[in-house]
Amino acid sequence: MAALDPVIHPPARLRVMSLLAAMEEAEFAFVRDEVGVSDSVLSKHAATLESAGYVVIRKGHVGKRPRTWLRLSPAGRDAYTAHVAALGAIVAQSGLTLAGD
Repeated sequence: MAALDPVIHPPARLRVMSLLAAMEEAEFAFVRDEVGVSDSVLSKHAATLESAGYVVIRKGHVGKRPRTWLRLSPAGRDAYTAHVAALGAIVAQSGLTLAGD
């Protein structure tokens, strides 16, 4: 059975990865609001995911305002897919199926 990824497994990081898996790129404030964490908490989790090579952080400006965008790297997308498969394998042991299966 595939192992859970300890970098992705904490709930807030799993939610960030799940959100980013559904889109090309997302603005920091959007991710923060959707995940329901503070700026500092998202910043820490994003830095951890970036250090693992799972997330790419891009900084720029919209007008004069600084902005930060997040996106999954190809390695991050692969790691997320493997993590979800490992979760599915754990759930399958109970005889239940995941939604959509």
